Amino acid sequence: MTSRERVIRTLEFKEIDRAPRDLWCLPGVMSQRLDEVNEVSMKFPGDIGYPDHSYGSGESCKGEPFKAGSWIDEWGSEWHAGEDGIAGEVKGYPLTDWAKLDSYKLPWECLDNADFSRVNKSCNDTDKFVRAGTKTRPFERMQFLRGTENLFMDLAYGTKEVYKLRDMLHEFSLREMEMWAKTDVDGVSFMDDWGSQLSLLISPDMWREFFKPLYKDYCDIIHGSGKYVFFHSDGNIEAIYPDLIEIGINAINSQLFCMDIKKLSQYKGKIVFWGEIDRQFVLPFGTTDDVKAAVARAANHLFLPERTGMIAQCEWGMNDPKKNIEAVFAEWNKY
Repeated sequence: MTSRERVIRTLEFKEIDRAPRDLWCLPGVMSQRLDEVNEVSMKFPGDIGYPDHSYGSGESCKGEPFKAGSWIDEWGSEWHAGEDGIAGEVKGYPLTDWAKLDSYKLPWECLDNADFSRVNKSCNDTDKFVRAGTKTRPFERMQFLRGTENLFMDLAYGTKEVYKLRDMLHEFSLREMEMWAKTDVDGVSFMDDWGSQLSLLISPDMWREFFKPLYKDYCDIIHGSGKYVFFHSDGNIEAIYPDLIEIGINAINSQLFCMDIKKLSQYKGKIVFWGEIDRQFVLPFGTTDDVKAAVARAANHLFLPERTGMIAQCEWGMNDPKKNIEAVFAEWNKY
């Protein structure tokens, strides 16, 4: 069974020989601990790969991402990082004043000058399942442009400008999805961090009215080209799991350990659990026994007895011991 076959069988809820592996490494891990990453990857090869491509450079970009200090992204948002290896936090917002909205220019050059010429070859040259990541994250992008507090007030009052900004970003994302739909990638992902530790950041009803239709459009485009849809969201998002299933999300990467994993098992066979193992407490601070117990908890509720429907994903953070990352995949091998 090839990696591509293993992932596709998982997405189709068919029995597999083992859960597909998917290791994510934060930029600081890749730049400062690459030897360790290579050792783990040799021991536990991943099943999901990425297409060879590049987006165009943003005209607003200044500084270097993932370095201590500040930098400005292609959207004009100013980020501040306290140390090397992390993206940091947005501290400068281009649209704090709605008067600037009419003259605000989306970074279309990122799509206009994107080079996808190597994508199909990179897909055909591997037996891994190839997943494309995108810039699509409408809720977070609106925060980065407007500021979180401002955006929450905009949503509460339903200002006409917040609808206009949403639609502008949606137009950008639709075009991006159409671009990927024309390639040979197996799946396409997008994201938005929706949860606090306890609940959704806005009411589920507001989410359904304001954001769900956008996500449905992305799913329709991706599915229309015969590809699978992957979605990531941090926090407790249990309230919108049924909605994500309804619109066609195939695999969801969410913080399982912020939620009731046993309760989430009701969605087995309806959506694939794309990880994860607790990266807030267990991976950075736990023992290898804690890691094994966390994997067993996820496997027993979400993978067994069907032996499908879950991807063994975990994220390697700056302070996570290598032995804990290895323990994740070694424990998954037992299933």
